[in-house]
Amino acid sequence: MTASDLATQVSEVLSVDAEEFQRRVEREAEDLKHEVRDGTFDNPQGIVGLEYEFYGVDTDDHTLKRVPRRLLEYIGFEKELGLHNAEMQTTPQPLSKYGLRSQTAEVQARLDAALRETRSSGIDLVSDGIWTIPPVGESAGKYLSDSVDDGGVRIATNMSDAVRYHAMANVDGGIRMELDVPHVSLSADTVMPESLITSIQPHYQVSHAPDLPDYFAYALRVAGPLLALGVNSPFVPPELYDADPETVLDDGWMECRVGIFESFLNTGGENKVRFPPDFDSVEDAIDDIAADRTVVPMLTDESGRFDDRFAHLRHTHGSYWRWVRPVFDGPTRSAANARIEFRPIPGQPTVRDTVAFLAAYAGLLESLHARDHPLTDLPWEAARDNFYAAVRDGLDGEFRWVTADGEETTDAEVLFDDLLESARDGLALRGLSEREIDRYIAPLAARVDRWVTPASWKHDRVRQLVADGAPFDQAIYATQSDYIDQQRETLVEGTFVDWLE
Repeated sequence: MTASDLATQVSEVLSVDAEEFQRRVEREAEDLKHEVRDGTFDNPQGIVGLEYEFYGVDTDDHTLKRVPRRLLEYIGFEKELGLHNAEMQTTPQPLSKYGLRSQTAEVQARLDAALRETRSSGIDLVSDGIWTIPPVGESAGKYLSDSVDDGGVRIATNMSDAVRYHAMANVDGGIRMELDVPHVSLSADTVMPESLITSIQPHYQVSHAPDLPDYFAYALRVAGPLLALGVNSPFVPPELYDADPETVLDDGWMECRVGIFESFLNTGGENKVRFPPDFDSVEDAIDDIAADRTVVPMLTDESGRFDDRFAHLRHTHGSYWRWVRPVFDGPTRSAANARIEFRPIPGQPTVRDTVAFLAAYAGLLESLHARDHPLTDLPWEAARDNFYAAVRDGLDGEFRWVTADGEETTDAEVLFDDLLESARDGLALRGLSEREIDRYIAPLAARVDRWVTPASWKHDRVRQLVADGAPFDQAIYATQSDYIDQQRETLVEGTFVDWLE
């Protein structure tokens, strides 16, 4: 698609009647509530799935590299925000030893096949939380902020041809975004800087849709501790820093990705990207989605899917950016489901680490709900504070927790013991053997035992290189190259802990 064609489509989208769109959203929300009450969105058991984002780099020098669209289609991955991005989505499977085994095998098989093709074109797909080495001959700032004006429509040069994302830069005469991360300066006229970051997004389908708020409350309360285990974006491209290295190393966050996402998609004083509230009922969850302002309203026609009945509500959900969010959809009536999409976790060093988070998240929801764990006694405000403590400090954050016996604690050792024990219990409830459970949970337990995360691994290396006299930018580049080299040997079958041996 040419820039002019894209600009024309953006102009058409921006002419949509927003009031008519909202009327359709509200009507569809009522229809959805009716279907939920009738049991349409129930399932016989918990089901899991995964979205997995990557970015492309040059196989030799590890600089960021655009992934050709034809190559992306050939390997069966989906386009994401930036031209350097690629995304894989797994087939939902029951939460069981066979389902988790299938999730692992699908990711491994598809990724292995994809890497064979991309590497023949000089491109590696990297599993990470953020990229820090810009393309050859380009600065990170220019790559992220470059745009053109085509007939009064602002088009980001390095963004995929997704009309909705380009339209966001042209709502109400355009937007100007500023990055809000400690000691970082970057502004842009589009949402392209959000393509700095990549994530994994485990999904958990609840068996009985009206119970979603109970599971959701638990998901909110495990968000901070799970993020603390998974932090993996302690640095941005070094040219974007406006402070000296010592200050950055002392004050920087372990998970800059959260600040980037919130900065560039929370504009006009509206906090669309945020830690969400508890819900009293599934109807409240649906109402919360319907009431959320849609950034770019679009009137849609039916395409033959069952959930086309809720097409405008689904479109609203597309800009309902919450760190944990309820989802209601399904291409057919029999496939309709209510699930909880878990968005805090950045991309991880290996497939096994990624699946460990999927298994732990699903196991936690199974166990905590089945055992009526008193974790819901933890105030919502404490769960929110835990989340942002993990953003800032990773495992070293200050957390509050309620144990299985109902005691509140701030002892991190007690917290993570209880967290992982509940995850193990949930997997056991789904029929996994102790050996199978160990395989899934061991990568996370090892992080606790060694008190190390991918972010702290990167941070310690940069600090040591700077102490040894390396320029700050070269320290970040060298660490990123080391990360990619280590991953090349372990991505499909190894674990992050293998890097520590």
